[in-house]
This record gives sequence, C-alpha cells and structure tokens, in this order.
Amino acid sequence: MIVTLTLNPSLDRTLALDSLRRGEVLRATSVRIDPGGKGVNVTRVLRAFGVDSHAVIPCAGPDGEELARLLQNDGVPVTEVQVAGWTRSNITLAEADGRVTKVNAPGGALTGQEVALLAEAVLEWCVSQNAAIAGTANGAAANGSVASGGTANTGTANTGTANGGASASGGFANVGMPNSGASNTGASWAVLSGSLPPGVPDDVYARLTAQFAEHGVRVAVDTSGAALLAAVDAGPDLIKPNRQELAAAVGTPLNSIGEVVAAAEKLCSRGVKAVLASLGADGTVLVDGSGAVFGAAEAIEPVSTVGAGDALLAGFLAAGGQGPEALIEAMAWARAAVGLPGSQMPGPPDVVREGIRVVRDPGGKPAGALHLADNG
Repeated sequence: MIVTLTLNPSLDRTLALDSLRRGEVLRATSVRIDPGGKGVNVTRVLRAFGVDSHAVIPCAGPDGEELARLLQNDGVPVTEVQVAGWTRSNITLAEADGRVTKVNAPGGALTGQEVALLAEAVLEWCVSQNAAIAGTANGAAANGSVASGGTANTGTANTGTANGGASASGGFANVGMPNSGASNTGASWAVLSGSLPPGVPDDVYARLTAQFAEHGVRVAVDTSGAALLAAVDAGPDLIKPNRQELAAAVGTPLNSIGEVVAAAEKLCSRGVKAVLASLGADGTVLVDGSGAVFGAAEAIEPVSTVGAGDALLAGFLAAGGQGPEALIEAMAWARAAVGLPGSQMPGPPDVVREGIRVVRDPGGKPAGALHLADNG
C-alpha cells in the first residue's frame, strides 16, 4: 500500500494557447480540469498502473467538492478530511511550442488539529496494511482477519476522532495508532509531498516522518525549501528533490552530475536513506547506501512537464523503491507524463522503456563530468 498525503491539494485548470502574449486578451484553444497536488498525482498514476494506493487530502469549499468528485469519477480512492479553509485552484498556461506557465494559489490554512486528523487517516491505512503483512508472515491470520498486530478501531478521519488536537506549541499532536510490529520489508509507504499551506510549520514533514517511522511505515518526502531541510534531519527513507531543490538544500549550485551525486551523498550523511534527484531532460540520479546510479533517457518533444516528477516518484515506488531497475521504471513513467497535456497522468499504454540507460558510480568519469543545462 502506498498512501499519499497532500496538505495543499488543488484543482488544476490547464488552458492551451497558441502563444502567451502579456497584456493581451487571449483565447484558449482548449481547457481541462484535473485533480492537482503532488501526492494526489502520485496516487492517480499508481492507480492507473493498478498499484494499490490511497490519497488523503484536506477538503473545503466548492473547489474541494469538485476535487473530490473528479477523483471519485476517476476511481481514485480518497479520504477527505473536512477543514475550515478552502481548496486552492491553480492555473497552467500551455503554449503550442511546449512552454508552460504555472500560477499556483497559496491554499487555505490548516490548524494543528486538522493536520492531526490527516495524519491519523494516513496511519489508519498504512498500519492496517503493515499489520496484515506481519500477521500473514507470522501465520496469525484466521478467518480473514489478523489475529495479532492489528490496529485499534479509531474511526475515520472525517469523524474527528483523533486522540490529540493541536499542541500547545501550535503543532500537531501524535495520534493514538498502535505500533504494528511489522518489519520495514514490504511495509507500506507514506508519501509526504508538495508545498505547505499557511499555518503549517516548516517541520511538519519531519515530525510526520518520525511519527510514521515509529509504526513501521516507510516515508518518501517530496518538497522544497525549509520543509525539505527539516525533513532531511528526520531520516526519511527517500527524498525526491529536483536539481534546484537539491542545490538549495546543500547551499551550492550544481553544474555537473558529479556535483549532484556529491550533494545527494551529503544529505544521506545526515540520515536520509536514499535520494532520487530529478534533473529534467538531463536525467535522474539515485544515491543510496549501495552507491550512486545515473539514468538518462532519449529525449521526446514535451507536451507538459506538470506532474512528471510525481510520475517519477510513483514509478520508483511501484518498482520496489530501490536500485537501478526501479530507476529505469521511474524514468519511463516520467517520460510518459511529459508527453501528455496538462496534469494528465500516464497509464501503461503511454510508457516506453526503450532508450533509457543507467550508469553506476556517475561521480567519476565520464558521467560525472557531464555539465547540466541551465534549466536542468
């Protein structure tokens, strides 16, 4: 089970234009509305490939209702936690030559109590799956239920039955989910991704990482800035920065594959177990305890790059979340996403795995000397 938590989901409205000309009245050639938010996209693409995934989102106002309706219409399982703010609506302007301009709204604020409810919903799905794995491994399953290591009956996130509300410091309280006792092998993944809405502290992903790890849940984090830096020190199983996010995290420009590898190794030395660094058209770098691997793919004409990083992460986790084979699958899914309009996520018919190559130990010659494009 791969459960995604998107604290700042959106409706993504994509307008196709012949060209973007500032200060003029323009007519769109087409319009599409897709569910948006990085975690939402990860679940959408996983479901398209038949991988078990569940999305957890805050939901508020008419746009929140529309977001939930679109997900349900697409057959995407979702837990909607009702919150007091609003769900944002983002605008993408896609030009005929492939250039994309994206305007993201800030989203409504979340309280500590609302974040606690969202965390409870994630744990309810992840821990129950881990308990089932542990129970099966121990031969303890009887009559279709897990005899040991099961979860407590906490109710759904929408009922407001979290055991803790906002802490005195303005953060969120730990929710009362029992430890499943499952080992990390085969355990559920919790994907914590996207920007933070107003009112949410920068260390929220770090605190959720630590909390989920206590219950045997593997954690992947895809965010940026202060939220990424805080999460790094919590030791997540995986982070997925792009080149700019990775450069900001280590405080230095990254102009070659070797420099990307060194930056990823620096974050691993602080406790991150693996770094999956997306470099756009320049490829992808994977660094973990077994070393570094660089992946490159034959370029295609891009239609929209929106959601490509989410497809990359989804493909990597779906293929096991480690090693060169997972890197190849991840890149194939990302390349497929680039060939689709707006926030549309790929499915099996869109994926072509040929033309993707991997190089081990790219910190040395010749891959390490490869200079990245300015927009890498």
